[in-house]
Amino acid sequence: MDFFTAVMEPFRWLVSVILVAFHDGLAAAGMPAAGGWTWTLAIVGLVLVIRAALIPVFLAQVRTQRRMRLLQPELKEVQDRYKGRTDQASRQAMAQEQMALYKKHGTNPFSACLPLLIQAPFFLALFQVLSGISSAAPQGQGIGALGRDQVVQFDSASIFGAPLSASVLHGGGDSTAVAVLAFVMILVLIAAQLLTQKLVAARSLAGQDSESPLMRQQRVLLYVLPVVFGVGGIFFPIGVLVYWTVSNLWTLGQQFLVSRKPIQN
Repeated sequence: MDFFTAVMEPFRWLVSVILVAFHDGLAAAGMPAAGGWTWTLAIVGLVLVIRAALIPVFLAQVRTQRRMRLLQPELKEVQDRYKGRTDQASRQAMAQEQMALYKKHGTNPFSACLPLLIQAPFFLALFQVLSGISSAAPQGQGIGALGRDQVVQFDSASIFGAPLSASVLHGGGDSTAVAVLAFVMILVLIAAQLLTQKLVAARSLAGQDSESPLMRQQRVLLYVLPVVFGVGGIFFPIGVLVYWTVSNLWTLGQQFLVSRKPIQN
């Protein structure tokens, strides 16, 4: 077992345990155990558990963004003081003064990426679990907390004619149904991402210098991340896209609530 596999193993087990718990609960409530919507709702349940656990991180992120907005005038003073000075010593001094300001205000310019970074292991774990189902099912193997029968059930489960374990790039099932459903979900998750960043920018960047670190960071998040997500979507199984889409809609809902009622320090 290599280092990456060893690091990801606990996340794979945790993701699969939550997935199985929701699936078994839905099956006990009367939904078909092998049904595509049963497994889809189990994935939605997984999103809800992970995102609910990250609410404290989100609240801390909002407070940090507020501090970043408040320190912008001081950052601009530092930048103006070193404007036009391109020597290494001046650039280093300016960077040190900026870091001192971040430390003073208890923030940093990369705080907006924290929830995404925390979610990454869970997303990768779900990808590894679901992408391995197609090869595990014919061999009668389980994956994580998913037993052999559950792996077989998931492998045959589909929604709108598209298997949850299929992807655009690697195929599986009706290729047209897979491509159409993946395309629709990619559009939804990109739209949710764009609207989320628009809400963040409207709340925290009003009146800011267009060349400030916070503005540059938001431009990256606004335009680069949706492109990355859209291109990456063709690699992921439908089940992973369900997770990704619901997670982005959750984020949009959080930001909408915050824009209506700002969180205080």
